[in-house]
Amino acid sequence: MARFLFLFLLFFFFFFSISPLPFTISQPIYSLCDRSRNFTASSPFQANLDRLIGSLIASTPSTGFANNTIGDAPDVIYGLAVCRGDLGFDHCRNCLSNATNDAKSSCPGNKGGTVFYADCLLRYSDVNFLGRSTYTQWWIANGNNVTTTPVPLFNRLLGGLLNNLTAQAATSSRRFAADSVVLNDFQRVYALVQCTGDLSPRACSDCLKDEIGTIPTCCNGRRGARVYGGSCFIRYEIYPFVNDSSVGSASPQPRAAISPPGQAKKNQSATIIVAIVVAVFAVLTFSGIIMIYKRKKKRKDPFRYTLSKKMEDASEERDSLIFSLDDLKLATLDFSDQNKLGEGGFGKVYKGTLKDGQIIAVKRLVKNNGEGLDEFKNEIVLVAKLQHRNLVRLLGYCLQAQEKILVYEYLPNKSLDKFIFDPSKSKFLTWEKRMRIIEGIGRGLLYLHEDSRFKIIHRDLKANNILLDENMTAKIADFGLARLFGNEQTYGNTQRIAGTYGYMAPEYVMHGHISTKSDVYSFGVLLLEIMTGKRCVGFHGSSPPTDFISYISRLWMEGNPLKFLDKDIADCCPPDEALRCFHVGLLCTQLDPLERPNMSNVVLFLSSSSISLPPVSPVSEYSDTSSNRSQYSNRKTLTMRSLPKASSTVDNSASISDSTTLELR
Repeated sequence: MARFLFLFLLFFFFFFSISPLPFTISQPIYSLCDRSRNFTASSPFQANLDRLIGSLIASTPSTGFANNTIGDAPDVIYGLAVCRGDLGFDHCRNCLSNATNDAKSSCPGNKGGTVFYADCLLRYSDVNFLGRSTYTQWWIANGNNVTTTPVPLFNRLLGGLLNNLTAQAATSSRRFAADSVVLNDFQRVYALVQCTGDLSPRACSDCLKDEIGTIPTCCNGRRGARVYGGSCFIRYEIYPFVNDSSVGSASPQPRAAISPPGQAKKNQSATIIVAIVVAVFAVLTFSGIIMIYKRKKKRKDPFRYTLSKKMEDASEERDSLIFSLDDLKLATLDFSDQNKLGEGGFGKVYKGTLKDGQIIAVKRLVKNNGEGLDEFKNEIVLVAKLQHRNLVRLLGYCLQAQEKILVYEYLPNKSLDKFIFDPSKSKFLTWEKRMRIIEGIGRGLLYLHEDSRFKIIHRDLKANNILLDENMTAKIADFGLARLFGNEQTYGNTQRIAGTYGYMAPEYVMHGHISTKSDVYSFGVLLLEIMTGKRCVGFHGSSPPTDFISYISRLWMEGNPLKFLDKDIADCCPPDEALRCFHVGLLCTQLDPLERPNMSNVVLFLSSSSISLPPVSPVSEYSDTSSNRSQYSNRKTLTMRSLPKASSTVDNSASISDSTTLELR
């Protein structure tokens, strides 16, 4: 209801108070002259230049762009003129008339020159540049850093907006596009991009992308900026500066007559006052009617009213998270492979850009028979409420045409496994970065177990499901297997064992026992992978062959775990800190769940070096009587001297990749 009232008020205010943005002819903001080649006054080149400029001004205002070639070598001259795509006829003509005079005075005697106005551009040269991108750039950054929006978020939203506009402009007949994107509850950022009309769609796109690439360097977090080149230009501001009435039209049209400034201001003030009075009166009247109706309804049947209200709120909450399939197809270019970020046992993940410029990650789940949709929706609402800096934020979902799609925030550095298991990238994960990642995962898991409204067991914590943002902050992702517990519940059972080989706790694999200690085990495995740079899956230690956890435990008992430290950090990490991390990892992966610390202690152990750690229990080796993985998948009995730490001694003839998810039934 509150949303309806807000929209009602907004409609009245917008309807009565909207008015066109005024335009003024500005002064030239930049001139670029080619002083390497000159001509003399009264020469044939001078005559050709005058003819060229006259022809450009005569033909540009009707289309917003013109180019021409006058004369023969050696006095040939090429030129173009372009007006901003949202300008009207008169404004374009006046801007180019001023540019003509400025070109002659700014570049006297030069055979090449470009004059930049805020609203138009005039360029000429004795060298043919038509149809070719020119990457000479010049920029203006306006204002100080953005104060109401974090700079990384501002850059991400702005980048998405400019990328979308680039795609639109490149395919537009006018090579122009403009739009805006919401920054926060009180602010938007407005932008336009434009190429000269002689460029092909590909050349236009390349030119604009090159200019977009300069923004983080020249204008990082600035409130507004303009980037100019000889073939394209970009502008963005935190206030509206585009003439919306011209955006999207086939060509600029002459603007209607404008009232005298004083009279226009009076008319606008009167209009706004009337709009506010009418809107307030309408809202108050409407609100009074609704309140009277609700009181009568509640008095008649208070129980039914309360139940209905809860159902209505839940429904509205779910509706607010819904994305349409058409919007997601548009955002991902119809789930094209070029936008695919990854693939796992539950589906594929694509990068997408929404209409408002926001970049998203779209997880398209494997299609099924459509059962359990209500439960799916309720779980989505639950996960969407989880707000923590170390959890990937779920933005919404789509249930349409047999599709189950989840929409998440996009994180540019993708998943942790792309770094720690790649020799070419692992060196970028310094000791300090690895510690921040480990501690971030721990804090995110602690939030799920103890600090959120509900106790949540993730059940699939692994390197693939840890995503990294632009600052390499770790965020836990993929809650497809998450299990919800009551706040006082500590233990559960399941007949459906689902998870990833090597990360699953032994009591979960063997008996279906679920608890927070199941996640603690997975965290310990992940911590040790980060320390060693080795995958737990498929690892076979030598003399004798043993699994990942048992091998590290044996090195620990021999007093030499640093032997297994990732070589990329071996020379730069403090040995005592590395030993402490190995110690915590082995505590988390102990066979007995009761001996494993909870996540609050794990976070404390990692953050404070003054706290003494309990000893690590020895790990017993085990043998597997199965001769192949299928027997293990069917939950055949393992012959053990102790409960196994991981099943890596199982024959891997039917190998399982790190992204494969087991479902043991």
